[in-house]
Amino acid sequence: MRKLLVLAFLWTLICASVLAAAEKTPNTYTIQIPPEPNYSSIDWLVGNWVGKMAGKEPQGQVLLSVSYELGKRFLLLREEVSLFPTKSAPATHESLMGIFRATPPDNSFDLTLYSSNGFVTRYRAVIKDAEIDFNPAGGALPPPGWLFRRVLIRTNPGQCIERVEVAPPGKSFFTYYTADLHRITSQSAPPPPENDPSQKPKHHHWLVR
Repeated sequence: MRKLLVLAFLWTLICASVLAAAEKTPNTYTIQIPPEPNYSSIDWLVGNWVGKMAGKEPQGQVLLSVSYELGKRFLLLREEVSLFPTKSAPATHESLMGIFRATPPDNSFDLTLYSSNGFVTRYRAVIKDAEIDFNPAGGALPPPGWLFRRVLIRTNPGQCIERVEVAPPGKSFFTYYTADLHRITSQSAPPPPENDPSQKPKHHHWLVR
C-alpha cells in the first residue's frame, strides 16, 4: 500500500512538471537594428574608375572600384595605385581596401582604409555637393608621424579627380599625386598592374618636394 502511495505521488510530481514546462512562455529578445544609412549624396561614386596622374610627376595609374555591400549599409572601396619611377624614388605599387560607413546619430561618415603596406588609417568624411573630403582621424596602425588627406571631386558625369596630400612628420601637407579618373564598365576594366611579391619593398617612398 505504501509503495502504491509513493508511486502515485511521484506520478503526480512528473505530471505537474510536464504541465508547468508546457505552459511556460519562452523568452523573446529584441535587438534594435540601426537605421539604414543615406548615401544619396555620394551615390555618384559607385562604380569602376580608371585614370592617370595629372601634372609633371609622379606619373602613374589609378584603378578605383566602389560598391555597396551588406544590404547597402556599407560602401567597399578597392584601389590600385601604381607610380612610375622618378629620379628620386623607385616605382611603387599599393593596394588599398576601405570600408565607408555612416556613423549615427548625425549620419556623418568615416572611412577605414587598409593598405597592402600594412597600415590601417581612419578618415572623417565631409560631403560638399560633388566633393568628398577625407580628413585624417588616426587609425589602428597609421604611418608613424605621417598624415594623409584625400579629396574626390566630381567634375562631370562619369569623371572625377582624386587628390592625395601627404604631410611628413613635422612638415606641412604637399600634393602627393592628382589623378584624372573616368568611369568604365566592369567588362572593360583593365587588369591591375603586376605586383611581384618577391620584389615587394620594405619601405614605401613618397616624393617630397
